[in-house]
Amino acid sequence: MRVAILGTRGIPASYSGFETAAEQLASRLTDRGHEVVVYCRPHVVDRRLTEWKGARLVHLPTLRNKYLDTFAHTLLSAVHAARHVRPDVALFFIAGNSPMCLITRGAGIPTVINVDGLDSDRSKWPSTAKRYLRFAERNAPRWADRALTDSHAVAEIFEQRYGQRIGVVPYGVDDPGHTGTETLARLGLKPREYILFVGRLEPENNPHVLVDAFARIPNERARGMKLVVVGGAPYADEYITQVMRKGDPRVIFPGYVFGRGYWELQHHAYAFCAPTEVGGTHPVILEALAAGNCVIVNDHAPNVETVGEAGLTFSGSEGVPSLTAQLERVLDDPEMVASYREKARERAKQYSWDAVTDQYEQLLLEVCAAGGPGALPDHLLDHDAPGPPAVAGQP
Repeated sequence: MRVAILGTRGIPASYSGFETAAEQLASRLTDRGHEVVVYCRPHVVDRRLTEWKGARLVHLPTLRNKYLDTFAHTLLSAVHAARHVRPDVALFFIAGNSPMCLITRGAGIPTVINVDGLDSDRSKWPSTAKRYLRFAERNAPRWADRALTDSHAVAEIFEQRYGQRIGVVPYGVDDPGHTGTETLARLGLKPREYILFVGRLEPENNPHVLVDAFARIPNERARGMKLVVVGGAPYADEYITQVMRKGDPRVIFPGYVFGRGYWELQHHAYAFCAPTEVGGTHPVILEALAAGNCVIVNDHAPNVETVGEAGLTFSGSEGVPSLTAQLERVLDDPEMVASYREKARERAKQYSWDAVTDQYEQLLLEVCAAGGPGALPDHLLDHDAPGPPAVAGQP
């Protein structure tokens, strides 16, 4: 197959889970003999790169705006793919990009979209953006040949909300095994003497809740433990400043940390905390499991689905008091923490990128074998039509 990947910032991955998924899938699909084209944004990926891990990179302009960046770039990418690349199948990420599926489908290109974790629930969007995202989510199964998400919990919410069942292919993880301590030394950290947060510093990811909860734990109980808050976010400077102001001297904000340094921090944390309350399968949670961390998550259903019995939860509705109690429990019981590390490693084995690529490859081949949509089918105009057939990994 010739596969076009659209809707992400591009590869090599340097921002979020979408880009990591694009990179992992692109490298593995090319290793299996497929041709992969990945569309990239110029402010994220160096224009001089024309190839990465076997995939061809196409650089197109965009609008540097919080609300229009993704839409504008994906629109240009879809037109370019339809006119110039002519892939056998187009794979879009993010529900907000679903209208662009009509461009590739209209050109006779089989089209798949991963709607991710229902972006319309994110508090960062104003009401107009939320209405658009709900519109895009609702129509994604009609505008693409297949729609899927990475979490069964999200698929159930989607069905309850929109009356359509979409497929499920989980996110993947592979531990590269970087266990050095250079990054810890640079940040003044010691192994097993810090709690780790990784993610975009945005309100729905609740780094402020974690910072507040940690601040409630007295020094004598924390026993020298620090909190390391890794990440940032474009267009969120005011919120990030507020979070930093909440932190006491025990909280470290190193900004973004990628690659080897990121995995060094994962491997040597005492515990990992993901207080996020939105989205589907969060890559950082899987990576924390793979690194053998004791993982604490908000009891948001997709988070609970991800960790299973291999992680601890706190009540998102109760917020800071519940998380504080769970952090104190973890700090007081190193033996329990060690047992959860073993459970985490076993849990992560279910999410290998090779297994995830198997499912994507099967899905893309099935869509290609169907011969493409040709003229847009009637159900695109029929809002009472049933959703698309199931895909691999759906219960």
